[in-house]
Amino acid sequence: MCSSALIFRIAGLFILASLALGVWVHPAFLFFTAFVGLNLFQTSLTGFCPLERMLGHFGWLGCTPRAQGAERT
Repeated sequence: MCSSALIFRIAGLFILASLALGVWVHPAFLFFTAFVGLNLFQTSLTGFCPLERMLGHFGWLGCTPRAQGAERT
């Protein structure tokens, strides 16, 4: 599991980076911004966070794998 602050921090960095790329490189990068926003929205509804799952699986940034069936509070 990861802290919510870490997940929000990474999501915020992805959004800012994709906005900058969309403005200065190519507007198609704005689709990545929408993708991150949709993931944040579905996480708020379902409690399933793909980023948290990936970070926990690889053990990056101090995250640990979530136990099977564990609910997010």
